[in-house]
Amino acid sequence: MAGRHEGGCLCGRIRFRVTGDPVRTSVCHCAFCQRRSGSAFAVLPLFKTEAVEMMGEPPSTYRHISDESGRWLEIEFCPRCGTNTGLRVERAPQGRILAGGCFDDPGWFRVDRHIWTRSKRDWVALPEGCVLEEKG
Repeated sequence: MAGRHEGGCLCGRIRFRVTGDPVRTSVCHCAFCQRRSGSAFAVLPLFKTEAVEMMGEPPSTYRHISDESGRWLEIEFCPRCGTNTGLRVERAPQGRILAGGCFDDPGWFRVDRHIWTRSKRDWVALPEGCVLEEKG
């Protein structure tokens, strides 16, 4: 798993490279991630900031204040194609979350936990062997 892995947006204007494994990888079922991803959940590998190298154009950002926690979350996306490429969160200032599906090989990392499971869709089955948290 460890090594260098790359990814980016649909149009290729934003690219990134990571060195090493994620600190952790969560699958988030919260209403915010459902809306922002357009899906039932979001796959969120968290890396130390220094392990991430951004290439190409800088992403556009949108800052949202969570209704649940009152903390900010900042969505990063391509200004040209709109691909959601990552997320920064107030509670992890030394980290950078990249959109799991944006990696060239999106299956190289393991999922450690499912969070906000109380908001998951009824048809989503949770795997055995992962940490499950009702909240984040």
